[in-house]
Amino acid sequence: MKRLLIIVMAACLTVFAQGKRKAQAPCAVFAAVSSDSSGNSFTDPRDGKTYRTVKIGDRIWMAENLNYKTRKSWCYDKQDDNCQKYGRLYDWTAGVWGACPEGWRLPRSEEWYDLAQAVGGYSAAGKKLKSKSQWDGTDVFGFSAVPGGRRDADGSFYYAGMYGYWWSDDIDYWPDKAYGWGMYTGYGFVNKGLGYRTSGFSVRCILETKYCTIYGCGRCR
Repeated sequence: MKRLLIIVMAACLTVFAQGKRKAQAPCAVFAAVSSDSSGNSFTDPRDGKTYRTVKIGDRIWMAENLNYKTRKSWCYDKQDDNCQKYGRLYDWTAGVWGACPEGWRLPRSEEWYDLAQAVGGYSAAGKKLKSKSQWDGTDVFGFSAVPGGRRDADGSFYYAGMYGYWWSDDIDYWPDKAYGWGMYTGYGFVNKGLGYRTSGFSVRCILETKYCTIYGCGRCR
């Protein structure tokens, strides 16, 4: 099957060095998304798992929960079948450092916000982003959010099949908490909330971009 390599480019800001205006090279992705007749996908070179991807707004997201085994990650109720169904649950540190493959990262809250706005705003985003097969979504954008539940710090598991929680790359003033985003059966909205960093939430990776100057490379925001 013929595959087409898609290189995603984005515009970046200019930077100033030594008092002179220096233009950045265009933003380029760290990882490539391939396209074939069945849609867009990415294969994680670490374990060979392939994930569907989707572009919503100006960002490319994995259209499945991450299922890469790493430290501080779990299958719901410690059942391998649940990893296949929902992906793994990660504590926040694992989600930020090392869970997403090279070229991908944990999204920031502003990117979750942009995602919600791109599909109609907070009040409608949950309904439109949730999968049709596992709960009460319409999945009109192909994001296919699934209700993976959560793991509490004491090792207890809750709410699979009912609620979904996803980490974002944001911390709170409290040293033991970080922000996540939630969707719930029976409700059409998506919301932002706080969770203990030692809790287990799902992870959705977003495609990373970078810019390069004569002084090195950095992130495009």
